[in-house]
Amino acid sequence: MSTQTDPFKFVEKILTTRTGPSLTFMEVHVLEAIEIMGKEESIGRIKLSKELGLGEGAVRTLLKHLKKQGLVTVTPKLGCKLTKNGRKIYEIIKSKIAGPLEIPKTSITLGIYNMGVLVRKAANVVGYGLEQRDAAIKVGASGATTLVYKNSLLTMPGIEENCFKDALNVKEMLISNFSPQEDDVIIIGSADDKATAKLGAKAAAFETLKMLYRKSS
Repeated sequence: MSTQTDPFKFVEKILTTRTGPSLTFMEVHVLEAIEIMGKEESIGRIKLSKELGLGEGAVRTLLKHLKKQGLVTVTPKLGCKLTKNGRKIYEIIKSKIAGPLEIPKTSITLGIYNMGVLVRKAANVVGYGLEQRDAAIKVGASGATTLVYKNSLLTMPGIEENCFKDALNVKEMLISNFSPQEDDVIIIGSADDKATAKLGAKAAAFETLKMLYRKSS
């Protein structure tokens, strides 16, 4: 990977250099806030709160920290808007992560609701998917299923047999919607509700992206 800005350093500053009460948001919420604001161009705090599934107080604190890092501006007229440096972070996320995509319950998924995301060119940092599973569980999901695309095949790390034997429809859905390329990774977050499944998938994707950046640094 190139010497692009590490999109996680500013998150670490927010989560580790704070003072006062404990934060009620996590790394995934900070990065999702950047992603949402990048897609929306500008957004009101109430709408951002609903999109993130966080209370308005937590979002207000999150925005205060992002503003302190020089990544957002907040005004009554324009709402919440990324700065030039904020957009750099958004473009990195946008270039590496695609989705989410709702996946039906099958033999390869872990919950009632399942959401998939793709992380581009990250197969070399995926072992058996344990880090991705742990990242998803940390935010309340049931877990995560990690798949890698190598030699034109979509497989589960460490599993030699065809994991899609009883889930061909899911394989076709993933290939059709994500069009994975060599060394891409697809992560399916699972939970008892759609919002948590999505959060789990995103948390696992961000963890994978972090590993990719750290390995290249």
